[in-house]
Amino acid sequence: MFRPFVALFLFFCALGAQVGARAGELADKLGQPGYALLMRHALAPGIGDPAGFTVADCASQRNLNNEGRQQAVRTGQWLRQQGVTHAQVLSSPWCRCKETATLLGLGAVVTEPALGSFFDEPQRAREFTEGLQRRLALASSRKGNQALLLVTHHVNILDYMGANIGSGDMVLVQFDSQGKLLNAKRYPSPG
Repeated sequence: MFRPFVALFLFFCALGAQVGARAGELADKLGQPGYALLMRHALAPGIGDPAGFTVADCASQRNLNNEGRQQAVRTGQWLRQQGVTHAQVLSSPWCRCKETATLLGLGAVVTEPALGSFFDEPQRAREFTEGLQRRLALASSRKGNQALLLVTHHVNILDYMGANIGSGDMVLVQFDSQGKLLNAKRYPSPG
């Protein structure tokens, strides 16, 4: 009499173990409130932007090269292997960030001014970091169990968390209800 129930119980346990094996720590954390993945845009050779660039004109900016595009695609593949199959994706208005975010293939990309670079205006660091914190707090309160992924710049990540990361590297951040950093774990670019 108990045999069918035991078999059913074991079946559901095995199914749960398989689902758990597919979703890693990263996907588990990103499904919770108060977590997001910050990513520095993929490889765009050089430093800063050319003199006279405008955010509205991609041709005037420093952009991804072929290696950077491939890196972004591989990162999206790696994230899916970690169990992150869809995300709320926010990007800096800079073309190298929007292209990185699009090539990840994890969802529609929404441009977020608070993720823009302040490389040429370091005196605005506090303004941008506070904007990032507000955006994290707002997005976290609305994301449900969906992953939150923000593609931004070196200077933004450095000012927010106090650490340098390379092109295409990612940081899993845990933050409070005000968007202030509590904890961070770096993931190097898989490509």
